[in-house]
Amino acid sequence: MRWASAVSRQPLADDAFGEAAEALEHQLDGSTPDLLLAFTSPEHASEAEHLVDLAARRFPRALLVGCTAGGVIGDAHEVEDGPALSLTAAELPGVTLSAFRVEPGPLPADPPDWRARIGCPPVARPKLLLLADPFTVDVGGLVEGLDRAYPGAPKFGGLASGGRAPNQNRLFVAEDVHRSGGVGVVLSGNLAVDTLIAQGCRPIGTPMLVTRCKHGVLQELDGRPPLHVISELFGSLDARDRELMQSSLFLGLELRSDEVELEPGELLVRNLVGADESTGALAVGAELRPMTVAQFVLRDAHSAEQELLRMLARHRRARVERPAGALLFSCVGRGAGLFGHADHDTGLFEEQLGPAPLGGFFCNGEIGPVGGTTFLHGYTSAFAMFREAQGGEHRLAGAR
Repeated sequence: MRWASAVSRQPLADDAFGEAAEALEHQLDGSTPDLLLAFTSPEHASEAEHLVDLAARRFPRALLVGCTAGGVIGDAHEVEDGPALSLTAAELPGVTLSAFRVEPGPLPADPPDWRARIGCPPVARPKLLLLADPFTVDVGGLVEGLDRAYPGAPKFGGLASGGRAPNQNRLFVAEDVHRSGGVGVVLSGNLAVDTLIAQGCRPIGTPMLVTRCKHGVLQELDGRPPLHVISELFGSLDARDRELMQSSLFLGLELRSDEVELEPGELLVRNLVGADESTGALAVGAELRPMTVAQFVLRDAHSAEQELLRMLARHRRARVERPAGALLFSCVGRGAGLFGHADHDTGLFEEQLGPAPLGGFFCNGEIGPVGGTTFLHGYTSAFAMFREAQGGEHRLAGAR
């Protein structure tokens, strides 16, 4: 398995593709890629069909997938302004690749319909790369349906960005360009994908139980109205955290009931979308369940950095080998705007795991698993790290 990644800031699409493609070919040293990922800034969106033609001529064996982006990531660098094109390529021996399309409109109703749409049986142990337009597809329904159809299969990706209205984004798959819906790639065989979801938050206060709720309305925490809990929590914090609470307070939900200790990295972070002062209830951007462990969390640059450091270090300790290649799907709200300088998350990745071909883009929403379930996230960096399968992984992945 060989990966390569490159980025070009040339203002013309032809020149950008040529520069990035030449860098890929140099890194691959004569190898022919099976997969090509392309992420392009809005400045090249009008040339999307031309870029697809260039890719087909230059890399005829490669399956192309990609989209427009408000910022691109290539060669482990983050480019958030101006014209830019990122290309990431992989030679994947022993891996089967196939593309699929998700049209706008109603989604499949049940797992067999999803499997017919995707064209892969669960026994193949697929890994699914997903890209979607945020204006024209129900991404929550998409990932929920795929989780039912392929439980336990890694699903990762993000929402196209750069466009400000329907039909302004572009999605590439194989030789086609779409302005709506979603696209994806199924990977199976001699491949393992490790995911890492950094939501950029730190817990405050203590974990509590959801003792009463209805759908997305949180009515009681440990038997008390959540607004009362927040008021007491506010009084216990220092001045800086009180200020953060005004704009950066979220709720973290523990999804893994088998865990003895609460792990911040396993919390699903969700927005607080409303409050009822008469009852003390909170509206949360999630379907709530009684007896779920919940904890309030704050998000800021320092918290985001420390959480990503912890998670990368934990991954390094768990894995002896470096990834052969990686993709980063990072929120448009991160990057230099949050951290004050470019290449923050890519720099931490290389610092903790060593150099590896790393591409991706800045998303309008990030897709990845927390606690074994796939979610659409915000303000998150979602990594997918690729390596050859080992032992039982390979036998299971190759099963038919």
